[in-house]
Amino acid sequence: MTVQYKTEQEKFWATEFGCDYIGRNTVEMNLPSRLKLFSRILERTRDVTEIFEFGANIGNNLHALHALLPEAKLKALEINSEAVEELKSNKWMCEVHQGSLLESSFENSADLTFTSGVLIHINPDKLQKAYEQLYKASRKYVMICEYYNPSPVSIPYRGHEDRLFKRDFAGEMMDTYSDLKLIDYGFAYHRDPKFPMDDLNWFLMEK
Repeated sequence: MTVQYKTEQEKFWATEFGCDYIGRNTVEMNLPSRLKLFSRILERTRDVTEIFEFGANIGNNLHALHALLPEAKLKALEINSEAVEELKSNKWMCEVHQGSLLESSFENSADLTFTSGVLIHINPDKLQKAYEQLYKASRKYVMICEYYNPSPVSIPYRGHEDRLFKRDFAGEMMDTYSDLKLIDYGFAYHRDPKFPMDDLNWFLMEK
């Protein structure tokens, strides 16, 4: 059966390009930087026992979270089937769902919901649906770790157009949901001598 995707961006990540991405981003190469990132973020939270990542890929972030909070229930939503199988191979994963952030619904599913490098690849016309999913699934905290720009821009991505978008995702979410309050934010620099990341801005919000 042919899978129908809502956007070209979804098809891009669910098929060959998404599979190639898996090989370029292993757990081993990402774990130290992710441990530092989530150590700082989790310091600003309390009573987090369930965490849900939307667009988890093979679980680089979830491996770090499991190391930091080994008793927490970890959940994931991922569109790429190969990445889903990799996620399921981790016995500590509580739930793994294959599907789209634009279609799935998980209300009140976790204390903390988050994306990392996911909103930047969503069709801008569908972002409000992505924000709604993140917000409704969270009982307390929402965190986004994405490329920031004060105004929306589209950036060529590995030779492809309309596959990477920068904007103020956190600001748009707080404008949409007035009960979301900014708790903390930060920047991960690609030239960090010990824990480099891809120039990502993170924002932790609380309901």
